[in-house]
Amino acid sequence: MEQLTTLDAGFLEAEDSDRHISLAIGGLVILEGPPPDYGSLLATLSARISECRRFVQKLQLHPLDLVPPRWVDDPDFDIAHHVRRVALPSPGDDAELHRFVADHMARRLDRDRPLWHIWVIEGLTDGRWALLIKVHHCVGDGIAASQLFTGLCDDSGVGSFAGHIHGSHDADSTGFHLSLPSISANPIRWMTDLWNVSTAVGSAAMRAARGTWELSAGLLHQGAVTSLNGPMSAMRRFSAAKVSMDDVKRICAAFDVTLNDVALAALTEGYRGMLTRRGERPEAESMRTLVPVSMRTEDAFGATDNRVSVMLPYLPVEEENPVVRLRLVHSRLTRTKSTGQRQAGSAFVNAANYLPFPLTAWAVRLLTHLPQHGVTTITTNVPGPSGILHIMGHRVLDVLPVPPIALQLRTGVAMLSYADSLFFGILADFDTMPDVDEFAHDVEAAVARLVASSKRRKGARQHRGLTLVASG
Repeated sequence: MEQLTTLDAGFLEAEDSDRHISLAIGGLVILEGPPPDYGSLLATLSARISECRRFVQKLQLHPLDLVPPRWVDDPDFDIAHHVRRVALPSPGDDAELHRFVADHMARRLDRDRPLWHIWVIEGLTDGRWALLIKVHHCVGDGIAASQLFTGLCDDSGVGSFAGHIHGSHDADSTGFHLSLPSISANPIRWMTDLWNVSTAVGSAAMRAARGTWELSAGLLHQGAVTSLNGPMSAMRRFSAAKVSMDDVKRICAAFDVTLNDVALAALTEGYRGMLTRRGERPEAESMRTLVPVSMRTEDAFGATDNRVSVMLPYLPVEEENPVVRLRLVHSRLTRTKSTGQRQAGSAFVNAANYLPFPLTAWAVRLLTHLPQHGVTTITTNVPGPSGILHIMGHRVLDVLPVPPIALQLRTGVAMLSYADSLFFGILADFDTMPDVDEFAHDVEAAVARLVASSKRRKGARQHRGLTLVASG
């Protein structure tokens, strides 16, 4: 039996705080058709699922939260409870598929059984079929879920973009890995070496303290009130955007920014458009987003758990110019990374594991019931497989991530890189976010505008180069 960590159990507490939310993460996998025989597919999935213990384990809860919940083997496990077959109504287009995703992601998983479900979806246009994979967030974070999905595929040894994340290169997943100066064997140098070590430790402590203050201030500060915060209904809307990784890389090279910068800049334009359509003025403090940051080291990619910290940057929705907006996103993320928010969040989560569980459970339950306007949305980036995948010989065309939404955040966006594309999955409250499809279109248009700007920038550089050669 394995106990849940405080962070894992916190997702259960957060779900219990609002009867209208489901804290499951999802992945919509679209495949080339025709779909395989259902019996053969079920047998294949059953064999591959058995390789992951979490898929055959359920929660054992304890009265009064005296000890954390535990994972225990389910003696009555039956895959038929977890894999279901459905067909979309005609015409089976993306709109129908997205409605299906929204409806089923809004429903909570049965805590008396292992916390996952797969729908085999037939009846899609162009002979396609799909799998909707749903796993409770207490089982694992986005990277863990991506690894679980990869385990269902035929392909072994397919690379992942996960190796490029910051946390994968840290030796200490707590976020306090220090490159401390070594102590010389020469006694004459001891005083100097000890001074250098104490300076390094003091600098790290100051950074962590600053990060703690910024996280606390960000969560408690009441930003500009928008329609993106507030109570939610029990229904959801889902939409998705897809952009070329080559386009994203072109923008990164032209403006010396990261993939995450480009993705968040595109989302910023989407949120700016959403606020403008509602007659709300996009202000400097309108869009503080919660950005989960992986603390998963390279040797822990196969672990099924949550290993994340958070950052709380503002998205510059007040800026109209796309290029200036991209540069603002880059500078704000760079500053946020330098303040120690990531390290402070990780340290807080790790420290909570050493406190009595009834105390932490009570604290999480209290905090999740409090209204908040400091954070407006959640944005998560999941590095996915870098090569083409197959399931029973059928090529995986698209992998659309589906984030959960909770704590009065009416929209959430998950980004996932797969092969040569970057996908944005957008989940939103049904009653207050009717324009979620327009939001997705704005994200795609934002990337297209940045591509055009990067081409103009490259053309201007080439022109200046030719001018210099001619004048020389």
